[in-house]
This record gives sequence, C-alpha cells and structure tokens, in this order.
Amino acid sequence: QVQLVESGGGLVQPGGSLRLSCSASGFTLDYYAIGWFRQAPGKEREGVSCISSSDGSTVYADSVKGRFTISRDNAKNTVHLQMNSLKPEDTAVYYCATSLSIHYVCSDYGLRQNSWYTDWGQGTQVTVSS
Repeated sequence: QVQLVESGGGLVQPGGSLRLSCSASGFTLDYYAIGWFRQAPGKEREGVSCISSSDGSTVYADSVKGRFTISRDNAKNTVHLQMNSLKPEDTAVYYCATSLSIHYVCSDYGLRQNSWYTDWGQGTQVTVSS
C-alpha cells in the first residue's frame, strides 16, 4: 500500500525552526518528485517546495525562499523540509505528495498545480505563535 506520512510539526515561536519529514512506504521515492504543500484555515492549499528525483533540483515558493530547505534521503525513503526563521503566516497544516509522473522535474508552474501530485499524506500541523 502506497503511503506518505508527515511528521515533525508542532508549536514554535516566531523566528524558530522546525524540520518536517515525509516518509514513504509501499514504494520507492527515488523515481518521483516530492512536493510540500500547506493549507491555512480558510485558505486554499498552496505549494511550498518541490524536489526533483532525477537531478535533485529544487523549487520554492517566493514566501519561503531563503528560509526553507528541502532535501531527500533516498536511503531512508524520506524527504525533509527544514524551516527556519518561521513567521506566524507560516502557520498551516503541511502535506507532502508525490508527483504523478516518474522522473518529474519540479518547476515554479508545477508547484502551483496541486492536481499534478498524488498520494497525499495526512498532514502535520505547524503553528507559529508567541
């Protein structure tokens, strides 16, 4: 059974850091791009970051550039999202998902297309508040 599980969320003060993990079971992440998305209350789900499978290239939403870093550990079948300098507006449920296509190369345009991703995890809550 294909499954993605997010972990690492929590409550953090503004300026703090969190490291999210997206662990896969039932398939190998190596061949797929992995995207991180988030959804705040009353807002649409938005793409945060994506890491390609073939060349490891990465894409970030403008709102997180310079603060978030995505990485993959194929040996552990896991993708991480390191989030630094967190702001209250980063508060949301964070989800990971795989690309529909194997060897998909991430792009700014693709990060805005939720329908290009599948096997969504259940999400992990990130709350940034003092």
